[in-house]
Amino acid sequence: MKRSLLTALFGLFLAAPAFASSLVDGDGDAGKGKSITCAACHGAAGNSINPEWPSLAGQNAKYIVAQLYAFREGHRNNVLMTSQAMILDEDGINDLAVYYEGLAPEQLSVADPALVERGRKLYIAGDGEQQVSACIACHGPGGKGNPASAYPKIGGQHATYTAKSLRDYASGERRSADGNQIMNNIASGLSEDDIVALASYIQGLY
Repeated sequence: MKRSLLTALFGLFLAAPAFASSLVDGDGDAGKGKSITCAACHGAAGNSINPEWPSLAGQNAKYIVAQLYAFREGHRNNVLMTSQAMILDEDGINDLAVYYEGLAPEQLSVADPALVERGRKLYIAGDGEQQVSACIACHGPGGKGNPASAYPKIGGQHATYTAKSLRDYASGERRSADGNQIMNNIASGLSEDDIVALASYIQGLY
């Protein structure tokens, strides 16, 4: 009986969000309470079931903070996100970021087998002829990103959302929150077929 109880408690500990490890000073428990309206688009546990909206579970907190400020200050434009971000203060933004960072991402979909090879090549090696840098340099071999540099976790993200993001970067409609144009330069060198293949490959990373 005692061993079963210890096993159950250990399992709960492993499943608990890792709020304490965040690089952002926020309260994940408070963020959970503030995430109720976010769940309509991003899922009850940060795993969106709509491919047009990004999953946030496991996303690094520094990136989430940067994006919420970008929406709040008008550097990114989306009617729904802008209206939500504008009512958040600094604590609210930090709390939400830490909460979502601590959630476990789920594998909701996989890559299209027909597109994997082209997507893998672009992700790992880029395209020298088109001067497209490899995604792995910033986002890592598994697409987990770089929390310290606020490079986002992209592995497992919906292909539909990733493809739209790349198109927006390519057109200039979207720019990095810190003003860096790396993503704009990379995306502008991708063909539509490249974007579709790359987004599909990223969707299959975990």
